[in-house]
Amino acid sequence: SGSSDPYCVVKVDNEVVARTATVWKSLNPFWGEEYTLRLPRGFHSLTIYVLDEDTIGQDDVIGKVSLSHQQILAEPRGVDSWLSLAPVNPDEEVQGEIHLELCVPEQGHPRVLRCHLIEARDLAPRDPSGTSDPFARVSCCGHTLETAVIKKTRFPRWDEVLEFELREGELGEAVLSVEVWDWDMVGKNDFLGQVEFHLDTISRDPTKGWFQLLPFPSTTEDHRGQLGALRLTVRLVEDTVLPPHYYQPLIQLLTKPIICPDKPPDSTALAILEEVTSGESRQDVATKLVKIFLGQGRAVPLLDYLTTRELARTTDPNTLFRSNSLASKSVEQFMKMVGLPYLHEVLKPVLNRIFEEKKYVELDPGKMELSRGRRISFKGSLSEAQVQESSLELLKGYLGDIVDAIVGSVEKCPLPMRVAFQRLRRRVQERFPLAQHEEVRYFSISGFLFLRFFAPAVLSPKLFGLREQHADPRTGRTLLLLAK
Repeated sequence: SGSSDPYCVVKVDNEVVARTATVWKSLNPFWGEEYTLRLPRGFHSLTIYVLDEDTIGQDDVIGKVSLSHQQILAEPRGVDSWLSLAPVNPDEEVQGEIHLELCVPEQGHPRVLRCHLIEARDLAPRDPSGTSDPFARVSCCGHTLETAVIKKTRFPRWDEVLEFELREGELGEAVLSVEVWDWDMVGKNDFLGQVEFHLDTISRDPTKGWFQLLPFPSTTEDHRGQLGALRLTVRLVEDTVLPPHYYQPLIQLLTKPIICPDKPPDSTALAILEEVTSGESRQDVATKLVKIFLGQGRAVPLLDYLTTRELARTTDPNTLFRSNSLASKSVEQFMKMVGLPYLHEVLKPVLNRIFEEKKYVELDPGKMELSRGRRISFKGSLSEAQVQESSLELLKGYLGDIVDAIVGSVEKCPLPMRVAFQRLRRRVQERFPLAQHEEVRYFSISGFLFLRFFAPAVLSPKLFGLREQHADPRTGRTLLLLAK
C-alpha cells in the first residue's frame, strides 16, 4: 500500500523494557508516549528499534537509534532532537556479557599474558533451537588462541586459561581482542560480540569482571536519512535515595506553611520555590511536591495553599488557572495520581464502544470524504448536509453518554478530589464575591476537571492507560471532535 504500520521497541542493554502502540498505515507516525525506566547504575546503552507490524509473518525492522550511557550523560538537559535511523542486520546484533580475568605477572622472563575466560551470559541465539554453540577467540600481538566449543547454550562456562608470551616492547600500544563466536558445522561461524583491552592497562592493573560484548566497528555505508528519522526526548536522572529520616528537615520546611498558616505567606519555602521554578521544570516540581504531600497526608491543604496564592494574584476571573502555574500543574498531577482508577471507571465503557463501532464522523466540510457515504448508507453517497447531520447525531449520542457517566459518578469520585474542589469553590467565592462573578466558582473547577482531566483522556486514551493502542485516524478524528 506504500505505507507501514510502525511501532517502537525500547531496549536497555538488549533487554526489552517498553513497546509503543502501533500506528496503522502511516509513514509519519506520532506516538507521544512517555516511559519512566529505573535503570541499573552501570547500564551501557539505550536502543530504540522502529518496526513495521505484519499481520502475517515476522515484523520487519525499519531501523534503530542507539544512545550510549556517555552520550545521554553528556546532555544534562537531555537529548531532544530528530535522530536518523541506522540500518539493522539481525545477524550482526550482539548482546550479553563475558566474564574475564586478565593479568601480566611482574615476575618471569619472557612476560606472559594470562587470559582466564570464565563464562558468558545472555548471548544472542543464532541457531534455530534458540541457542548457540559458543566459543571464544583471543588475539594478541599476531597470535590467536581459542577455547572449546560449548554446545547448545547461551550461558557457556569455559573456565579456560589462555597464555601469550610477550616480547620486549609489546606492552605499549598492543591490544588484546576477545571475540565470541557461534560454531556452525555447515557454513561460516556467526559473530556473537567482542571486547578489547590495551595491554599497558592490564600490565599496570589486573583486570577482572563482567564486560559487555560489543559489535564490530561499523564498516557499512552511511544510510543517514534514507530510513527516516525518530524524534525522541531522553533524560537521565541519577538520584541517590537516602533513609527517610534524612529528608525530615526538608519535609518540615515545606509543610510548615500548611501546618502553621500564621507565617507571612511570601516568606515560606513553598512561596520561594514557586518563585524560582522555571516553566520547563514546573511539571517535575509539581509532581514531586504532590508525592511528598500525599505521603504526609496533606495533599489537599497543599493545593489549597497554592491555589489561594494564585487567586490573590489574579484580578481578571476569566484568566483564572489558565496558565501552567505551579498551582495548576499541582492540581493536574494530583488528579492523575488520585483519580486515575475513577477516570477508567467513568470513561472506559463509552470509549471502548467508540473504538469498536468505528463510525465515520466529520463536521468540517473541507475534511469530508463523501465517497465514504456508501459505507454509511445503502442508499448511495450522502450530501455534506446529511454527513453533518449524521455526524452531529453520533457526537451528541457519544457526548451524552460521557456526560451522563460523569454526572452519575459523584459517589465514585475519590473523596480527596471532592474535598479539594470544595475548598477551591469556597476560595474562589471569597475572592470574587460579586453576583456577576457567581459562575466563576464553577468554571474554576470545570477548568481542571474537564480541560485537564476528562478531555485529555478522551482525546488520547492510550496516554491514560484507557486503551492499549492509539486510535486509527477515523476514530482519532471522532475523539478530537468529542474532546473539543
